[in-house]
Amino acid sequence: MSSELIHSLRKGNRLALSRVLSQVEDGTKASQAILEKLFRATGSAHKIGITGPPGSGKSTLVNGLARELRRREPQLKVAIIAVDPSSPFTGGAILGDRVRMLDLQGDNQIFIRSMASRGALGGLAEQTEGLSQVFDAAGYGFILIETVGAGQSEVDVVNLAHTTIVVDTPGMGDDIQSIKAGILEIADILVVNKADRPGADQSAAHLRNMVEMGYAADYSAGKHLLSGSLSASTGVVTPAGWIPPVLKTIASEFQGISELSDAVLAHAAYLRQSGQWHAKDEAAIRANIRRLVTAELIGEFRQTVPAELMEALVIKVQQRELAPNEAVRELLAYNRINSLKSSE
Repeated sequence: MSSELIHSLRKGNRLALSRVLSQVEDGTKASQAILEKLFRATGSAHKIGITGPPGSGKSTLVNGLARELRRREPQLKVAIIAVDPSSPFTGGAILGDRVRMLDLQGDNQIFIRSMASRGALGGLAEQTEGLSQVFDAAGYGFILIETVGAGQSEVDVVNLAHTTIVVDTPGMGDDIQSIKAGILEIADILVVNKADRPGADQSAAHLRNMVEMGYAADYSAGKHLLSGSLSASTGVVTPAGWIPPVLKTIASEFQGISELSDAVLAHAAYLRQSGQWHAKDEAAIRANIRRLVTAELIGEFRQTVPAELMEALVIKVQQRELAPNEAVRELLAYNRINSLKSSE
């Protein structure tokens, strides 16, 4: 059955694509076999991550960017993975991105998939990597990945995307938060959305200054490397590499979206010409293998260690008879002894 499903998916069958995506999101055993078969057909899609604080208009920006990329590259299909925050109690989510992107649903070359974060740190659901692989193998040239919202731990998107867009808005007080979260370090393109609001110019200038400070040690013939260069809407390539452009958009009115598309395509060209595309792909694979190893080890640990032992240690820690690190060492020691016995 999986072979037929994969064949239909590769032929562009949207129903088959939906079924595979659902299996991957649910983490079924069948989905693992499907991903293994599909993986050899991946590696072509341009993965674009969009992150930023809640309320910055990420979904509206994604909506406009998808439309513009389809206009620019009509031969390429666009997939959107929109990760919504989930309830800490039920694990469910509103999945409102489909509502905000209704005007895209008339284009059968655009596929929108909303999913709940299910409490995953880093702003991405655990199965986002798997979903992106499915879209890649299904022939989607652009995969837009919208994260939950920027926070201190929300930098996982950089391990998945080729191009990371960080969205800010004026008047939200996020300038300092962006610096604290290391957001500038992961941004390939910086966007000040809702630029019709007061303070947009100041926000853009502040971000440009922060980017310039990040490159302050680079000089060329006694002249600052970034002098006069950051106004370029498509970004700048220097001997030091790619310099993130700072763009202003009003996504709800489609203003600035063309310039954003220019920057996205220019960044893709830079990655390919510089060899960074290969480096990013290698980094993403390395991060994915680490995540899978961790998940596999945790799964084996849960099967090996009795729940009674875990509960007993939790009680000891709660009563301050043990420190958490001591409890961990006991659990690992039990796991190692049990593994040795099973291998004999």
